[in-house]
Amino acid sequence: MLTKWGSKRRRTAVVVLLGAGALLATTGPVAAADPDAAGRDVYVSPDGSDRASGTAGHPVRTLDQARDLVRQRAPHLTRDLTVHLAPGVFRLTAPLRLDARDSGGNGHRVIWQGRGDTELNGGVRVTGWRPVAGRPGLFAAPAPAGLGNTRQLYVDGVREQRARGPLPVTVKATATGYTASADTLAHWRNPKDIEFVYTAGEALWNIQRDGLGQWTEPRCPLAGADGTTITMAQPCWDNSTKRLLFPDIPGRSVNMVGPADLTNGRHPTYAENAFELLDTPGEWYFDRSARVVYYQPKPGQDLRRADVEMPVLEKLVDARGTAAAPIHDVAFRGLRYSYATWLTPSSPEGFSEIQAGYTITGADGWAVQGLCQFVPGGTCPYASWTREPANVSVSHGRRVEFSDSVFAHLGGAGLDLIDGTKESRVRGDVFTDISGNGVQIGGVDKPVTDTDADVVRDVQVTDNHLYGLPREFHGGVPIVDGYTVRNSISHNQIDHVGYSAISVGWGGWPDKIQRPATPNLSHDNTVSDNLIFDYMLMLDDGGGIYTQGITGSSLDDGEKVTGNVVHDQWGLGKAVYTDNGNTYETIRGNVLYGTAYFNVGTVHVDYRDGLGNNDPTLIEGNYWEQGDRDKVDKGAITRGNRILAHPSDAPAAIVANAGLEPAYRGLLTRQVGGRAPAEAPSRVGTFAVAGKLYATWNPTFAFNNAPVTAYVVTASGGGRTVSTTVSASGFEKRAYAEVPGLTDGTAYTVTVAARNAFGTSEPSLPAAPVTPGPKPGALPAVPTNARALPDATAASIRWNPPATTGDTPVLGYVITVSDGRAIRVEGRDALVTQPTIKGMTRVVDGLNPATPYTFTVAAITATGTGPAATFTATTTA
Repeated sequence: MLTKWGSKRRRTAVVVLLGAGALLATTGPVAAADPDAAGRDVYVSPDGSDRASGTAGHPVRTLDQARDLVRQRAPHLTRDLTVHLAPGVFRLTAPLRLDARDSGGNGHRVIWQGRGDTELNGGVRVTGWRPVAGRPGLFAAPAPAGLGNTRQLYVDGVREQRARGPLPVTVKATATGYTASADTLAHWRNPKDIEFVYTAGEALWNIQRDGLGQWTEPRCPLAGADGTTITMAQPCWDNSTKRLLFPDIPGRSVNMVGPADLTNGRHPTYAENAFELLDTPGEWYFDRSARVVYYQPKPGQDLRRADVEMPVLEKLVDARGTAAAPIHDVAFRGLRYSYATWLTPSSPEGFSEIQAGYTITGADGWAVQGLCQFVPGGTCPYASWTREPANVSVSHGRRVEFSDSVFAHLGGAGLDLIDGTKESRVRGDVFTDISGNGVQIGGVDKPVTDTDADVVRDVQVTDNHLYGLPREFHGGVPIVDGYTVRNSISHNQIDHVGYSAISVGWGGWPDKIQRPATPNLSHDNTVSDNLIFDYMLMLDDGGGIYTQGITGSSLDDGEKVTGNVVHDQWGLGKAVYTDNGNTYETIRGNVLYGTAYFNVGTVHVDYRDGLGNNDPTLIEGNYWEQGDRDKVDKGAITRGNRILAHPSDAPAAIVANAGLEPAYRGLLTRQVGGRAPAEAPSRVGTFAVAGKLYATWNPTFAFNNAPVTAYVVTASGGGRTVSTTVSASGFEKRAYAEVPGLTDGTAYTVTVAARNAFGTSEPSLPAAPVTPGPKPGALPAVPTNARALPDATAASIRWNPPATTGDTPVLGYVITVSDGRAIRVEGRDALVTQPTIKGMTRVVDGLNPATPYTFTVAAITATGTGPAATFTATTTA
């Protein structure tokens, strides 16, 4: 039958086709005073009334009231009970809190069913915009009721940039903060609102590596600015700049993650969240003391008509069972989870990231947190640092499902399945525009347990599209799996992300001091048939699939990484990264190419038995560019892998099977958020020669529903600007751009903007100045460790960059083959492998079987081509 119920946003009626018998009462036990309540579905609409009965014709208004009706009916279920959420926006003033009382029963489920555009909204709308006198282009609005603080602002579904810019002063680190070259910050409007951001990644050209490791981006607020003295907030400052050192192990910190000497990490990359930094369309600032929101609109934005949202809630759904009383048999379908924030980074705690969104917290966190057996008073277990919270969370859940939903415009992690959650599923969802991690499964605070109650097991994360994240805490990962059992991460597509795509395991770092990895309960986890590409677009030292620590008790029950297709990595790392303490992982039948450094790596010593063996690992039957020969290396087995000369040569069955299964491929065209210019690129680096400069940058990975088509590079100096436009495809191939027509002896700064079908982004933060001028003409040195690993018709050519590059950085290489070919090698790996001398790989095909060949490889710089390394190899028969 057809029934009208509720209404859509702006009072538009909605017609809903109900399933057979949806409105029929059932017999059996009843609740409250309604003899027809047992088994009846509940209807809820933004235009309903909580005094209504919750029927299709008389829906309730709030999720809390719907939940209370479910609690009356759930104990007496004779079929699945569905909470029908009408299309429209449900503005939450508190999270929807669920517990065991909200579970299904008698073998039936409680289903919270949306209609695709049913939005659970944790924000408030900002209205009443007026121009700011004396500041052309800047608008202000009164802070809405209920807005105490936030870290995000959205205009028509597009995340806008909190005001940011280079520090207006130079700073020198002290024990408590900095001494500045001038008292500028002390005169800014609200110094305690200012946040310093420390972006890491590899040092490259004139890009400085800030932060606590190439994979991190800590953030610390100021405690105050008095004259030239800048005091940083505690405990963020200590947790981000102090480490205990082993007295008997020179240069090694007790936490063993990242550098022991954090002196270089104290340099702020830029400042954020200050009124004085509002200078670019698309930037905003919330003056909490005056309760005024400021925003500088982009071209074409009309704040009189725009939907401006600022998140308030830190949780949208908090489903919290206990070990004794889990929440169970609950499904969430067809919902949009939107406009939530996370405020801890704005507190004195800040964001002292250590890896994958985990942070060091507490007044003496740097000295004790997670240091367990290594220091007196260290908390246990080792490496139990603080996980960032998700805006949607399930703990102690059983048979909980999230499907056909969108997690977007979120300020923490997206979804938590933690603390004893079992037999649950995340399927057919979209995760994008999230500040931190996407899906977090399990934790790292209970590596070994005597009971099953707290174990996270039998969770499936399948057929989801995760892209365009993390947007704020850039060391975040789309899928993070801690210490868990029998979990499956399969058939997902992960693309256009800032760092690693999937991270599994933890606690392996003690191998750095020749100790075994932390024992843990993990076993039988699977990462299979995922499609991962365009990853590590901002930070470095990660992977498409990153694993650390012990994964099982043998190769039989250890982690299986199978059937994945991983390609086009930007930053320095590996496609499948077997990091510290990684034990009993099988890597089989994957297609891996287009990585900077290794397709699979690396081997580590297994310190559990003191016999000098390597961590047991099986690398078998993969299609890759790496070309390693079959071998058994003290327990690490490599066998039956094939050199992949071209992506088209990969087995069609593996490629077709990877990523979303056919029924879910519609997710790839599902539009989330508004249509707008892309986010600005990051980490712009430059160097100059006579009459021109070269620029590189990290590409945009958040493009607002239209791919980036070009980049606009602008050099400013001497009172003039020179711009050049580079196609996105051209930049992807070369990884740099040239800006000619410059004046020698004049300093230039460079910004880069991204262009898509909807316009041009705001400019990036500027690169450090460079000055064009003639160079002496020194060429790069010879590449080192050059070799060829052949099969019958192709060879994997491997080499290390030259130790010295002469006048200018390496821009590429040229490989020659004795059959007369000269092959130019370009791309981001040619640039990013140079500073730390990491390996390069290219495949040369078209060779004849059983034939000797001579190869050379030479580095190319802006000055010229250096001397070549020469090496020979004979193809197999």
